[in-house]
Amino acid sequence: MKFRMLQENLRNILWERIDRGELTGLRLAGQTGFKQAHISNFLNRKRGLSLEGMDKVLNVQHLSVLDLIDPAEVNKRAWILPPSEDEFDNVVVTDSHIAALEPLIMSMHVKEILKFKKIFLKRLKEEVDGDRRAWERFVIIKADAQEGMSMYPRTMPGATLLLDRHYNSLAPYRKGESNMYAVRRDGTCTIKYVEAADRHLILRPHNPAYPIEVTALENGQRPGHYIVGRVCHVGIET
Repeated sequence: MKFRMLQENLRNILWERIDRGELTGLRLAGQTGFKQAHISNFLNRKRGLSLEGMDKVLNVQHLSVLDLIDPAEVNKRAWILPPSEDEFDNVVVTDSHIAALEPLIMSMHVKEILKFKKIFLKRLKEEVDGDRRAWERFVIIKADAQEGMSMYPRTMPGATLLLDRHYNSLAPYRKGESNMYAVRRDGTCTIKYVEAADRHLILRPHNPAYPIEVTALENGQRPGHYIVGRVCHVGIET
């Protein structure tokens, strides 16, 4: 796909957000540091953006280049897991920042492949906030020392965390039980319990030795924009 078409698709996404009242040209200028006239000229097809400029807009709007590409086109170019002919499905292990930002996991970002029973994955309930149709549903990340201990004993450093990226709602999966989520923060994932209050996300650790974190929701953004997915399985080596 040509760079000009990527810019046109970005314009369309931005106009959709403006039409829904989630964004204004002035707000986007403030987020990116560009002059309002620069943003206006781009939106009205009077000029393009440099690669650096596009990267700024994508970053502040929590978008990936893959969001600018037709999913059918991505599928033709993406590495597809070989179909499983037994009772197990293949799930890729990738880095936390890839799981947080990339709808489809390319082969260059696959660290290894683990198998899960198809019947287990099939019975997991989805609860999508927004449009996640282009997102590969299940991915695995490994908890580092900080994230593993912040949710101890539910996780540990080095634990494998199966993420359901089609469950980014705050609705409880089981009545009376808090969901454990991977949440997008600083370009990667943090693992926490999540609550929303007064346009903020409250990120709570399980381990009381670790602090509660608070993240302000940007204008027009919902909690589901920040939630990567629900942690639906934890594997700990013994």
